Amino acid sequence: MNKPAERGVRLPLFPLHSALLPGGLLPLRIFETRYLDMVRDCLRGGDGFGVCLIESGNEVGATPSIHKVGTLARIVDWDQRTGRNGLLHAEVEWLEDAALAETLELPQEYRELGELLRRLVRELGAPFTLFPEERYGHAGWVADRLTELLPLAPALKQALVELDDAMQRLQRVGELLRSGRFS
Repeated sequence: MNKPAERGVRLPLFPLHSALLPGGLLPLRIFETRYLDMVRDCLRGGDGFGVCLIESGNEVGATPSIHKVGTLARIVDWDQRTGRNGLLHAEVEWLEDAALAETLELPQEYRELGELLRRLVRELGAPFTLFPEERYGHAGWVADRLTELLPLAPALKQALVELDDAMQRLQRVGELLRSGRFS
């Protein structure tokens, strides 16, 4: 699904206690009917869905309260299961194109973050080892992958998701690593 140019596009949402950043991987176990229906519809139409951090409530059962900024996700692999309906939808407004931010060159002073990410990915193994090698030189991509993989509190990850400037995100991740504060 290409990002629509118009505002107010209707998009199914998948609320989680985890934040997803553009270009990231998020293995999911889907068992509720509403999300199985969403996956079926996304696979049929080639569309994506929004992943949003939960503000309050649970991932399973009653509809939770969610943050207003999330990330478009696409299904790249699927193994079917079963489960009941109550799928959230939202009228979305697209933020600045993340693809542009992902190609911004990683500044020299942040090269150690690219190397840290490489080490983390090697330790984690598949599917993360499938990340393209050239991406380790892109500021936004490195910041986003570190945000996903570091043991950051969900609210902190959400704050980073909401930063629409790749360099600010990279800078903040570097500050967090230097301070050792992950909550």
